[in-house]
Amino acid sequence: MDRKSSHTTTRLTVHIVWVTKYRYHVLKGDVQQRCRDILVQICDSDDVKILKGVVSKDHVHMHLEYPPKLSVIDLVKRLKGHTSRKLQQEYPWIEKRYWGRHFWASGYGAWSTGNITDDMVQKYLDHHRDSTNDTDGTMILET
Repeated sequence: MDRKSSHTTTRLTVHIVWVTKYRYHVLKGDVQQRCRDILVQICDSDDVKILKGVVSKDHVHMHLEYPPKLSVIDLVKRLKGHTSRKLQQEYPWIEKRYWGRHFWASGYGAWSTGNITDDMVQKYLDHHRDSTNDTDGTMILET
């Protein structure tokens, strides 16, 4: 579903993945459930819709739709930062295992996703090219 405001329509989606530091299998049982709950809370508060998501024993996959006011990097920082801090506060054994307060490994993977293909965009642009003439002020951008 598209997000609409007075002057814009957007549908920004991304698939992101990140892993626990050292790929330790710590996201099990209560910790896994609590991690899921925190991620849902963060997304709700930031107007981010979870399309699909999985919290595995050593990594998280999320397919998200997000508002244009957020960048992917800011979203990932919030998701990783808040879950790391909360999980270490609530489960002291995690804080002991991860000295230095780093629960998640550095970095993440992010892939844009969407509801249109490159071919659909090309056909849309070709249609506009074919329907324009020199008098309407349209300029073709190609390299």
